[in-house]
Amino acid sequence: MPDESATTQFFLANLGFSVFIENVPTETEKLKHARDEFVAQWGALGTQWGINRTMAQIHALLMTAPLALTTDDVMAELEISRGNAHSNLKELVAWGLIRMVVKKGERREFFEAEKDVWQIFTIVARERKRREIEPALAILSKCAAESHGIDTPDGKAFYEQMRKLEEFVGLASKMSDRVSTMKHGFAIQIAAKLLS
Repeated sequence: MPDESATTQFFLANLGFSVFIENVPTETEKLKHARDEFVAQWGALGTQWGINRTMAQIHALLMTAPLALTTDDVMAELEISRGNAHSNLKELVAWGLIRMVVKKGERREFFEAEKDVWQIFTIVARERKRREIEPALAILSKCAAESHGIDTPDGKAFYEQMRKLEEFVGLASKMSDRVSTMKHGFAIQIAAKLLS
């Protein structure tokens, strides 16, 4: 695609005008810059969700792509290796954040992301629960069971702490389940009431 400012300069020069035109970014360049910034920041945020930076960047790239992309597209856009792209795409499919798309007459695999924000939230909440909360609950439950009945002050204090932590994490897990099964509008209404 030719540079719009260079085309304008050529056109005006041929008309006999001598002008200085500031190199103003085109709409396409502005969009690319904004998208690149989003992909980079989403990658940084992803590490706080318990996923690696590249996986989050691939998710951001696909979430903002107007069309499904191939592994080669992802590699070129993010400047990553085929192995890195392939393993992270596979993991995103396993999470349910992206899906493979079959295109008639194409042998390559195409990928597109879930774009519904509420659906993304529920998927991330479900996966975090499975990977983080459930193992934590299992450890707390085991520690509480093993320390139950220890008749020393330290044993009683430890058991009580484990039981309280287990109760709290269990409550947080149930709340997460409840929120993620709500309809988006209803969840927003409840959140607004809680925050007001």
